[in-house]
Amino acid sequence: MRPAFALLVRRTLRRWRRDLYPVLRIAADRALRQVQFWVLALLIGIAAGFAALGFRLGISGVQRALYGADDLTLASVARDLPWAWVLVVPVLGGLVVGLILDRFTPDGRVRAVADVIEGAALDGGRVEVREGLASAAASLITLGTGGSSGREGPVVHLAGVVSTAVARRIKASPMTGRELLGCAVAGAVAASFNAPIAGALFAHEVVLRHFATRAFAPIAIAAVAGTVINRLQFGGLTEFMLPVEPDLAFHIELPAFMVLGLVCALVAAAMMGGIFRADSLATRAMARIGWPRWSRPALAGLALGVIAIPFPHIIGVGYETTAAALSGQIGLGQAVMFAVVKALAVAITLGGRMGGGVFSPALVMGSLTGLAFGIIATTLAPGYSGSVNVYAFAGMAAVGAAVLGAPISTALIVFEMTGDWQTGIAVMTSVSLSSALASTLVRRSFFLTQLERRGIHLSEGPQAWLPHQLRVTPVIRALDAPDAPAEDLVRAMAERGPTVAPTTTLAEALPLFERSGAVFLAVTACDGPDDPLRLIGSVHHVDVLRALNQALEQTAAEEHG
Repeated sequence: MRPAFALLVRRTLRRWRRDLYPVLRIAADRALRQVQFWVLALLIGIAAGFAALGFRLGISGVQRALYGADDLTLASVARDLPWAWVLVVPVLGGLVVGLILDRFTPDGRVRAVADVIEGAALDGGRVEVREGLASAAASLITLGTGGSSGREGPVVHLAGVVSTAVARRIKASPMTGRELLGCAVAGAVAASFNAPIAGALFAHEVVLRHFATRAFAPIAIAAVAGTVINRLQFGGLTEFMLPVEPDLAFHIELPAFMVLGLVCALVAAAMMGGIFRADSLATRAMARIGWPRWSRPALAGLALGVIAIPFPHIIGVGYETTAAALSGQIGLGQAVMFAVVKALAVAITLGGRMGGGVFSPALVMGSLTGLAFGIIATTLAPGYSGSVNVYAFAGMAAVGAAVLGAPISTALIVFEMTGDWQTGIAVMTSVSLSSALASTLVRRSFFLTQLERRGIHLSEGPQAWLPHQLRVTPVIRALDAPDAPAEDLVRAMAERGPTVAPTTTLAEALPLFERSGAVFLAVTACDGPDDPLRLIGSVHHVDVLRALNQALEQTAAEEHG
């Protein structure tokens, strides 16, 4: 019995080794690749963090050289400068910006968050490198010379340039490229705002526009790496220090914060609408007068200089104004006036294509809106109200969330920028209602509306934009293919029409199938404008539907993997 039992054990062990060894080897290879990717995410987070830090320090350096102060005290210092200097500096800055964009971009437009979202959805996580570097330089000059915008947009695109360089170097697949892009964005946002949690969620919620389990760990690693870079330079300090402990009478004041959320949604929609109208108006005006496009930022700089003489708070990112609003150092009339003038300055800056982002201006607008609302609310019901600081705090988050279309990451950015987590109920109440109302007034966010205006339809989800991205080329059946229809049938179909070209998108082909009721369409091409059409093959309705279904399955697998 014993020899038989020993033989059975040996045979069983050999069978287990034979069956388990391939499984263990595959698991080990996957674990090694995962660890390697995490290391790559760490390095990308560090690189993006340094890029964000360098961009921020560069803006401060230019501001100190031209105005004698950085953004934290810029408005106060600019108030005492000669009016001619305040007028001329934005003009010169706009002129330099215009020359840079005219030379290094095909359309004279600054690349920012919307372009990163487009790269994540349509280009396998890649963004434009040359144009991105030029946009970063233009935005740095814009913010350093008096432009009224934010630094997060160019920082996010600059991070995309970092991840694109890595993705091209390693020949990353589209899925891997998107994950690398998410890591870079998380590192840059975390480094820019000292907000690791919000940086990670921003990459998922705004750029990738989904939450994927497989991407969460590397993105979190990159966000932590970016935060470390920030704290090596600035320590663990928050961006804004609230002067007193916020006081909130929870159940009594919550209706007021609900109304504040609706007001902030209207303010955010007006701000975004003003930017888009300013851009359209400036485009038509430039076309009418026929001036070169490099003069457009200079003209915007002139308008900003004129406004900055009586209202220096519009210069730069606006952190001094935001801090003053959060601490209640601004009166009701001044808060309303500052908000109106700031909205005008932001529309001129971005409509004039000077450069910069929209999130920091949204924080300024939100803090001023919340402060004004809080002053009114506490005056009307002093016995049932807490501090006006809480309203400024909630307003800042509510307008920012409505502009970004990202209530989760925006609320967390605000929490991490202030270090205050005690007013979460008030903030989330305002943020939720602001986001809900604003999403019905715009295409879910400022960035998706920008893309819609360019004809890129991402706001409705992959089922809407994938057909516009995919072409019929991969599913064309050549005339001599084994499964192709007879050539006579294809030629007859080409004569009756309609026909498609190899560059036809699925969004263009599917309606042709629906209208004609045909099983297949002929594919024709033309070598030159004067050359006759050539018959290439056929494309079948079932193949087009199968290609679209496979693309949707891949997107779903990435989102839920």
